[in-house]
Amino acid sequence: MTAPQTASQAAPQAAPQPPAEQDGSEPEFYFADVFVFVSDYLSQMVRRRINGSSATWCPTWWEHPEAGARLSALWLAWEHLRHDPALGMSTWWLHHADPHLRVLMDPDLGPFAACSPKDGHTAYPFDPLPVDARPA
Repeated sequence: MTAPQTASQAAPQAAPQPPAEQDGSEPEFYFADVFVFVSDYLSQMVRRRINGSSATWCPTWWEHPEAGARLSALWLAWEHLRHDPALGMSTWWLHHADPHLRVLMDPDLGPFAACSPKDGHTAYPFDPLPVDARPA
C-alpha cells in the first residue's frame, strides 16, 4: 500500500474534489488516487468469477466514463468512511461498494457489457443516452 497523500496531490481527473477539513486543511488520503485504490485495494479485495456471463470486468476500466465516475465515488467514500472505526467499513461495503459493484459487473447492463474479462476493452459499441436540446 502507498503512503498517505494530501488531496491536492491525489486528485484524479475523474473525481470531484472533496471538501476541505473543518480546520481548513486538506484531508489526507490513504490512496494517492482512484487508480491506486482500484489496483492496490479493490482488485485485491474483490474476487469474483468474471466469466462474462454472471459477472464481467474490464482491465482498462478507466476507458469507460461511467466506471471511472463510479470507482472514483467508491474511492472518495472509502477515504471518508475509513475514519469511522465503528461502522465506516460496513457502511462502505453495504451502501457504496455492493451497489456499485453490482452495476459495474453486470454482464448485460453494466458499463463493461461489451468487454471481455480476458481480452479487455473492445470498441465501445454503445452510444451516449439520447438528449434533446433544452427549450429556450
